[in-house]
This record gives sequence, structure tokens and C-alpha cells, in this order.
Amino acid sequence: MNQAIKSVAQSRQDTAATLIQRKTVVVDGNISLSYLEAGSGKTIVLIPGWSQTADQFRFQIEGLSAHYRVIALDLRGHGDSEKPSHGYRIQRLAKDVHEVLTSLNLNDVTLLGHSMGCTVIWCYFDLFGPDRIEKFVFCDQASFLTSNEHWTEQDIADYGAIFTRDSVDSTVQALCAPDAVDVSIGFLKTMVTSRMPADQFQWIIDSNLKMPRSISGHLLYNHCHQDWRDVLPRITKPSLFIGGKASLVPESCIRWEAAQVKGAQLEIFSEDEGGSHFMFIENPEKFNALLKNFMG
Repeated sequence: MNQAIKSVAQSRQDTAATLIQRKTVVVDGNISLSYLEAGSGKTIVLIPGWSQTADQFRFQIEGLSAHYRVIALDLRGHGDSEKPSHGYRIQRLAKDVHEVLTSLNLNDVTLLGHSMGCTVIWCYFDLFGPDRIEKFVFCDQASFLTSNEHWTEQDIADYGAIFTRDSVDSTVQALCAPDAVDVSIGFLKTMVTSRMPADQFQWIIDSNLKMPRSISGHLLYNHCHQDWRDVLPRITKPSLFIGGKASLVPESCIRWEAAQVKGAQLEIFSEDEGGSHFMFIENPEKFNALLKNFMG
């Protein structure tokens, strides 16, 4: 890309960035959640993963807000949202999302979850049904993170377990220990390809560490012990499942999940396409094009 084209692209990004507004909404009586908003038209709401932030969807907000109303939410304890001492369970986070959609009077939205954000949405659907939702996008999340000793190898591949009971316990303990930051960085290194620029990876680290480590450990423990396999076949709204060949989440489980939802679409990013856990950061052009095509 020559310098002139780079300048135009940067100018467009800067213009989009200036239109992004940071706002707050109150849930659970008095808990303030932060969110980013830009654009108008059909609404897409972006739910980030464990310990991640709304700002990490900046390429989607910038790339899609010319066509849609884009809202990215910081879950409780995450990013710039309030960090109360309670509520770090998937069920409470799902209730928070429901209260956000209700408070903002959002209807017929495309609801996108990345990583743990998918489990928040699966729980939302389990509790509230398809209320206010037109379409779902599920990005790179296993339906059951912790393996059962009685599972076959095929079960593990289908359900996507990347933890054992012991490894969950040890990871949570490490997140509450003095070297929790180093543990977090090591975990994040498994979520990107080798081609990710160092400054971009540092941005991911900084975003992740906005959540206090002890709180992140409590939430991870709850997250790892949730089973969403029976929710998937009950989803009737148009759905898109996205995975990556170079992700720590096995692509086999993304394929299995898509097969459980009637008529679901599936896209697996290759490693050359930035197909890591953060494919929406490593290859936002393809990711955004997928969303545009899916939303219409």
C-alpha cells in the first residue's frame, strides 16, 4: 500500500473514530456499564470475551458504523465498566445484557459474542428466548470448556474442551497469585498468531488487565463449568458461527456447534487469514465483510 492510500485509509479511520461515543447504562439497580456506540440503521451489539473490552472491537465499530448502528459493551468488571464485588457469573452477565437491551429499547438486533461473550448470549437465550434478537453471531467459543473423564476423543473435539478440572483450578489459583499478570500474558499469547504486531498485542494485554485479576479468576471458574450443548439445537434465529484454524479453540467444535443450529452459516479463518482467537483484530477486513453479508 503506497503512502497516499495509507493516508486516505488513516483519514477514514480517524473520521470514524471521532464519531464513536462512550456512554453508560445502569443495570442491576446501580451498576454502571460502559459502552461504545457509532452509526445508525440496523443495530449490531458486540459482547466481548472473558476479561476483554468493548474497545477491542474498534475495527468493527470503525468498519461497520457507516452502514449500521454499532454498540460494543463492556461487561461488568471489564474495561471501563464499574467493578462491583459481586455478579461474576454467566447468568448475571446475561441478565445485564438483557437489561441493557431493554434500557436502550433495542429491538431486532444482531447480537454478536466473542469467546465468553458467546456463553453470555447462550445463557441470554436460555433465560429470555429470542427476545429483541433478529440474528446471532457466535465467534470462537466451546460449548463446554472443561472435559469430562468419561468423554471420548470425539466428544472432546465436538464440545471443544480446552481445560480439565485440575487445569481450571490451577489457572484460577494463578490468577489470584502475585504473578497473575505474567500468567495472563502467557494465556493471551496462545490466542494470537505469530504475525500479530507487538504493539497490537500489547494493546490486547492492556485491555485484558483492566479487569482485576482476582475477579477475572472468579469469573473464569464459573465460565469453565457451564454446559451450553442443549441450548444450541433450540436456537431458531439466523446464526453465523466463526472459528479459526490457528485458534486455541478447536475448529472441530465450531463446526459441531454450527451443525446443531438449523440453517446456521459457518466460516473458519485459515492461519494465513489471521485465524487466531482474535481473528476480528488480525483480519478485520474479512471479518467485517462477513458481518455485512450476514446482516444484509
